[in-house]
Parts: sequence; C-alpha cells; structure tokens
Amino acid sequence: MSTPKIKAAVEEMVTPFLEENGFELVDVEYVKEGNNWFLRVFVDKDGGIEIDDCGRISEYLSEKLDANDPIPVAYFLEVSSPGAERPLKKAEDVTKAIGSNVFVTTYESVDGLKEFEGRLLSFENEELVIQVGKKNHAIPYSKVAAARLAIIF
Repeated sequence: MSTPKIKAAVEEMVTPFLEENGFELVDVEYVKEGNNWFLRVFVDKDGGIEIDDCGRISEYLSEKLDANDPIPVAYFLEVSSPGAERPLKKAEDVTKAIGSNVFVTTYESVDGLKEFEGRLLSFENEELVIQVGKKNHAIPYSKVAAARLAIIF
C-alpha cells in the first residue's frame, strides 16, 4: 500500500474516535528514517493535548491497525501533540490562526519573497494577509507551500 493510501486509511480509522472524544486530527505522517518506518499521528484539543490523551489514542489506534493491518512492514507508532509551532494544513487551520504569529513559505515569490514570518491579519477570499514588520503582504492561498504557527522571540 502506498504512503498516501496508508495515511488515508489511518485517518479513516482514527477520526471517528477523535471526534467522539473532542480531539482534532492535525496530521498523519508515514516516513522512513534510517532503517525504520514511523507512523506519526498528531492530535490536539482545546486547552492542549496531554500525555494520557496520547496514550488513549495510541491504544485505540493500535487495536484498529492490528485488526485492519494496512501497513505491510514493521513500524513505530507515535501519537503526539503537533507542538507550539503546529502546522496549518487546512484552510480551517489558517482561519483559526488569525491574530497569531505564523511562518509561511510559498511556491513562488510574492512581493519578492518566498518566506514570511509575522502576524496573520486575515484570511479571506483565498488570500492570507501577513504583517511582517510594518508591511502587510497579501499571499494567495494557492501559492502557500507550507504554513505553521511561529513563536517569535
């Protein structure tokens, strides 16, 4: 089974449990690092995720994975918080981040730049407006390669 199919299968298995228990699926990664495969599931909830939450989700998902067996090789399962600099994978994530500090990279230059770190002022009509210093940059959502929350010191 291909990596995208494995990720989709894992999302399908875990999403009902997460929604029933007030959690949000942030991302699923299935990656090879060295000789080992890792299945990483990043979850969050209002007020933040706790270690006991990760344990409950891991136990539930382990049982589902054992029953359905979508992954043909040995792997390590990790369930964790996305961290303080969580990725903004979906449009809903970007909307929730309005008013927060973000780091955005683009596929092509916008205002002569491909990286933006500053306060997300708005996200309307498929366009992000980020204040970097005293200048605002309007970035088409279609040009966003990656986005995450940012901690600015």
